[in-house]
Amino acid sequence: MSKPYDGVGLRAVMRSVAFLAAGVLAVPLLAGCGDSDEAGKPLARQDVAPAARAMVADGGTLHWAVDAVPETFNTFQSDADATTTRVAQAVLPSMYRIDANGRARRNPDYLESAKVVDTEPKQVVLYKLNQQAVWSDGREIGAADFAAQWRALSGKDSAYWTARNAGYDRIEKIERGDDDLEVRVTFARPYSDWQSLFSPLYPKDVMGTPTSFNDGARRTLKVTAGPFLVKKVDRKKAQVRLTRNPRWWGEPAKLSEIQLTAVPRTERAAALAAGKIELAEIDAADAQRIEGAARGSAAGPLAGPGAGRTAAKTLRSWALAHGSDEETAEHETQARAKLRKAIAKWERQQKALKDFEVRRSLEPAYTQLALNGADGPLADERVRRAVARALDRKVLAELVLRPLGLPAVPVGSHLALSGQEAYADNSGALGGQDTAEAQALLTDAGWVAGGPVKEEKKGEKAAGAKGEKEAAGEKGEKEEAGEEDSGDEGSDDEKSQGGSEGAYIVGEDDKGHDADDRQLAQEGTRYKHQRQGAPGAYAPKGTRAPAEAAAGALAKDGKALSLRFVVPSGAGSEPLRTVAARITKMLGKVGIRTETVKVPDESYFKDHIASGEYDLALYSWPATAFPATDARPIYAKPVPAADGSLSVEQNYTRVGTDQVDQLFDRAITTLDADEERSLIRKADSRIWAAAASIPLYQRPQLTAARKNVVNAGAFGFQTPVYEDMGFLKQGVTPVPSTSSGS
Repeated sequence: MSKPYDGVGLRAVMRSVAFLAAGVLAVPLLAGCGDSDEAGKPLARQDVAPAARAMVADGGTLHWAVDAVPETFNTFQSDADATTTRVAQAVLPSMYRIDANGRARRNPDYLESAKVVDTEPKQVVLYKLNQQAVWSDGREIGAADFAAQWRALSGKDSAYWTARNAGYDRIEKIERGDDDLEVRVTFARPYSDWQSLFSPLYPKDVMGTPTSFNDGARRTLKVTAGPFLVKKVDRKKAQVRLTRNPRWWGEPAKLSEIQLTAVPRTERAAALAAGKIELAEIDAADAQRIEGAARGSAAGPLAGPGAGRTAAKTLRSWALAHGSDEETAEHETQARAKLRKAIAKWERQQKALKDFEVRRSLEPAYTQLALNGADGPLADERVRRAVARALDRKVLAELVLRPLGLPAVPVGSHLALSGQEAYADNSGALGGQDTAEAQALLTDAGWVAGGPVKEEKKGEKAAGAKGEKEAAGEKGEKEEAGEEDSGDEGSDDEKSQGGSEGAYIVGEDDKGHDADDRQLAQEGTRYKHQRQGAPGAYAPKGTRAPAEAAAGALAKDGKALSLRFVVPSGAGSEPLRTVAARITKMLGKVGIRTETVKVPDESYFKDHIASGEYDLALYSWPATAFPATDARPIYAKPVPAADGSLSVEQNYTRVGTDQVDQLFDRAITTLDADEERSLIRKADSRIWAAAASIPLYQRPQLTAARKNVVNAGAFGFQTPVYEDMGFLKQGVTPVPSTSSGS
């Protein structure tokens, strides 16, 4: 399964089969959360070098790098990944596509119309299909395909190994309409996100039986209905070849073929330079390298923070890094030869990379700081809120996005992104960075500076440190001290701390917020004020927070406050580690110590996030056009399972509320779009108040493309239009890529 911290897999990841079930209880609702115009516009437009079809050459093969050849081509299975989705978009019907603002739009190639024609006694949606729409075997797309997909995904037959059934489980029946082009879908229960269904749509050959569903579409797709079809899957060469569909009725594909090739991220710059690929998602380092090639930068393969060092120092560093003894002439001679060879190779690649450009936008996904509220200090909402109030989210967004020329705006919603209809900045339900309030919350929770700390026995850990043991606090701090520290630290937290020392009153942390925000601050995971045995462990309302709170370690019941911050260790995870290092510093200013634990990328999500072996972690979730359906499993209140374990769905923070469940339940059943949007925003406010997930920034999307490749690149929200992709005709001047951040 794709890893949410990578921001890929999107809806396939969000609907994993392992996490399907939620409890719902009725609770009072909040007042309205804002007007529809709060959605605004996307922070960054897509960057795809748009070109009219008349300017695009007919024919050619686009070589496109992907992370892997998918284990399955069935997007409804649990091991579907980003490449599964990419292939499905090119070869299968989708009733709705996502536009540049992240909103669902009818796809006229398949659908002439779709609307709710009845609501009483039950909701009925009537689909009228494009009369030209046919499968690649010549059969018309029709009601039989819709019905087969519904039966496979309804959840009623466990023989189908499906990862998700959201929405399909609400359908009562599917019938043919007045003719073969009409499909009538009757719902047993109202479903607001009905437009999310049948995208993609698989033929009845795949969905018709458990055997065909489970195995028929894993290795290839024999019957399709898009501008392309699957020609060949070569797992030895790690390639998937898509060719023009001769039965395609829409605008003909400009490209003759799209070849998807698995290329490791660390090898993509070299593959681009060698002419093996023309299009690839890349990391920030490769983006800087490609842009350096365009500028004629002389920075070499060993350049970096010390790009201006002398050749002698460069040689010495290289020799030492490769185990050479600089005092041995033979080793130094070998090192010089290797260095010259490396520089020559680098220069050849840089020359070739001048034919490429970087196209940039923001992914429809955001990175969050997750706080595991299952047990330990973070089970207390006050401690979670203190962590959140210690963060300067603007500084963290700038740290990642400013160097890339992208808008560095903190994300204000868990359930939508700027430009989407449900978006509104609800972060006020929690409040912004405030050192004094963070310290007061910790004091209120019983964590005091300089409190007695019991000597740990062998095998014991500081509060919050779970799993593999490191020297609590100090080792993590020392590790992070060596991390690259770029970007503006920002001084708001320092000013807040300096201006409030010894003057903050516990229990008055809602100054400047309205009554709804104060109510929200007390909802979520309820806590009880109880006196502790240790002196100062409980501070009644009105107690002043100690001025020196940030100076010493906080303690409670004889244990120091230390949170286990798990981060991935791979070469492509530097941005997360840099953000983690800055968060560690911010938390240190309010007296929260962290123990940084670096783990392999391949085990980061499965063995730590999903299993709950962390206190703090950074990973990403996508924002889709259907948050009532797709986001609910992420924030549903965990419930005890039949075997006594806790069913968390995809809520890896283990924090949920009855109020949020109820709001999602209402949002998914209303057929009033304005009411649904209002309910989603209210749910988001309560998620903010629970302080278990702190959205930080929208993920950057960087794509390297040969300059003559058009209608492809950093797509942002929008579903790619595969039939329009191609190469500019000879003699046509390419349109320069425009940075989304400019």
